[in-house]
Amino acid sequence: MKKYVPLTFVLLILFSAGSVFAQDRSTGGIKGKVAVETGTPGGVSVIVRQGEREVARGVTNKNGEFVVSRLAPGRYGVTLRKPGLSVGTIEDLEVKAGKTRSLDRLRLSIDEGSIAFIRGSVFNQDDRSVPNIRIELAKIDQDGAVRKIDGRVTNEIGAFVFRLTPDAAKYRITAKPNGSDPVSKDIEIDGAAVYRIALSIKLSVK
Repeated sequence: MKKYVPLTFVLLILFSAGSVFAQDRSTGGIKGKVAVETGTPGGVSVIVRQGEREVARGVTNKNGEFVVSRLAPGRYGVTLRKPGLSVGTIEDLEVKAGKTRSLDRLRLSIDEGSIAFIRGSVFNQDDRSVPNIRIELAKIDQDGAVRKIDGRVTNEIGAFVFRLTPDAAKYRITAKPNGSDPVSKDIEIDGAAVYRIALSIKLSVK
């Protein structure tokens, strides 16, 4: 037995679908790609504002990409936020009906007030600073395992610096001079601050 759908019901569906399409064409959007100085570009909050009032929100994917849709035509500001990074803002963006505004060259640098610095120097047996010494940074896990996570070479005044998240952790700094024994020191990080360390090495005399 065939079932018949009332014509008025079909017309209602078509009219509703047409209204949705018309509504989509009457709004616009903002899209972009965010790069970060350190870490991954995913998880950056994208806040769309009119003045100080938040009107929409999005978040970047693992590639740093985002899209915020269904914005009424008008002018907007965008704020980009992620812990450990500086806050990015863009003002006076015009969004037009039926178009998606594309934002380029979005980059967030490290917020130096929310990270930990390990600043160190290397000296020889005569208390002179030593340039071009290989420095390795390793993290000491709770089970005692040691994992290398970064490396540097001392600059012309024998100094080096590592920038880290402020999470409580224990690290090992090792200086590896050519032709001499390596020297290590452990240091504990427990917040955003500058931690200083000095390493004394004994250089072989040629």
